[in-house]
Amino acid sequence: MISRVTAEFETPELAEFALKRVRESVDYVYSAKMMYNRIAERSARLGRSSTFTVIPTYSNTHTNFLTAVMESPASKDIIPEPARNRKTTACIVCGSAAVDNVISVLNALGGLNIRFAQ
Repeated sequence: MISRVTAEFETPELAEFALKRVRESVDYVYSAKMMYNRIAERSARLGRSSTFTVIPTYSNTHTNFLTAVMESPASKDIIPEPARNRKTTACIVCGSAAVDNVISVLNALGGLNIRFAQ
């Protein structure tokens, strides 16, 4: 019978290392993939920059049109928490005989909220 095991990790690097270890050390693993918040990568780049776009503005005068972008200094405080979250979910499809081994490897490598379904 085929089972699916999922676990959450704090960063994509930890999940990638755990999936590599599961593929190497556990038999009857059919698939091992991860899903993560790609917006977090963009916000990490934004946190390293010097400006953060607040809101596009538009000013209409009688003689001309002016468009501008308001900017402020970037810091991690102004980036919303869901955008900074790099939590990653690892999903492993394996044989039911390998479920205990997969769970033990994921647990040893820092997996959180480990669940399995048949």
